[in-house]
Amino acid sequence: MNEKQTVPKEFDRVSRSYDLLSALNPGYSEHLERSARRMELAPGAKILDLCCGTGLSTAALRRAYPDATITGMDASEGMLESAREKSDLSDVEWLLGDAMDPGAFGAAGRYDGILMAYGIRNVPEPDLCLERLRGLLVDGGTLCLHEYSVRGSLWSRMVWNVVTLGIVIPLGLIFARTTKIFRYLRRSVLAFDSVDALEARLRKAGFTDVRTEPMGGWQRGIVHSFLASKPS
Repeated sequence: MNEKQTVPKEFDRVSRSYDLLSALNPGYSEHLERSARRMELAPGAKILDLCCGTGLSTAALRRAYPDATITGMDASEGMLESAREKSDLSDVEWLLGDAMDPGAFGAAGRYDGILMAYGIRNVPEPDLCLERLRGLLVDGGTLCLHEYSVRGSLWSRMVWNVVTLGIVIPLGLIFARTTKIFRYLRRSVLAFDSVDALEARLRKAGFTDVRTEPMGGWQRGIVHSFLASKPS
């Protein structure tokens, strides 16, 4: 079995400790909100939060767009259970589904914006996934990939290795009683696209106005907002 196919089950195992581990990451929620605001969506927008996990990215969208209609989708039932328990997100529609083809699992319709945080790296066919996401957007709609990219930067790779090997994996063992998903996280980021390569994927999938904006703090050069538009 492809390792990426096991990711949802591994997230099921850490779903109860995920919010705590994220809270220990300086800037985690702030950076998600920064990506959400960078989408620059209009009031009342219809938004798909793909790979929503426990709803931390959904909460960032709600803070950025209080009047939006938001749908959250994830392939991990355990993560969705944690998301559904958040009282401030009671008006969100939650869907269990595959990020490779969200429309086949109920996320049909036209969205003004799609936020995919830490997700495109985990799908088996990213080019096909991006094409399908473009099909779910309205003309002129915005896609934001909030994602790691360290390839091409020796410094960023070094920082990533130090943080994951010295902090993330040990904390995973302490709080989640497993290191498997966190070891996968480290490897998957190191193997993933450079900034230029992911921008090229977005253009290949038919997106325009492709641009990348950085984060601050220790995640500068590691986490980015990849923004793109569906042609009008």
